[in-house]
Amino acid sequence: MKHIAIGCDHRGLELKERIISFLQSEGYSHQDFGCYSTEPVDYPDIAQKVGEAVVSSNFDQGILICNTGIGMCMAANKIKGVRAALCNSVFAAQRARQHNDANVLCLAGEDADTNLVLEIVKVFLTTDFEGGRHARRVNKIRALESDASQ
Repeated sequence: MKHIAIGCDHRGLELKERIISFLQSEGYSHQDFGCYSTEPVDYPDIAQKVGEAVVSSNFDQGILICNTGIGMCMAANKIKGVRAALCNSVFAAQRARQHNDANVLCLAGEDADTNLVLEIVKVFLTTDFEGGRHARRVNKIRALESDASQ
């Protein structure tokens, strides 16, 4: 079973706890990289921890939650090897995996429909990358990371 890195800022705490319960019920192992209270934290710090955990190959995928999911997504995508996708629908989660080989799922924590979010998580974690013509495109994303570091 997959090993999932998960983290949130203070605005995503409640949803993170529900997702962790879901992961446990589905048999996934996970590590919680914070935050652990509603005290304000800076989301880039959590995004960095989860992103680095995923690219270290110690985790199969990551999940990040903040108010809108946008900040976490932007921060996580700064980490070489992370392909974070903000998904607000099952279709987006499916395509993020199939076509982009996304390895970090970003979610909006505020006013989230928990049932929908859990379905998004399930689809993200169970959908495989299709490869083929999509692999060429993912390789071009990797090449952009190399070019940016020079």
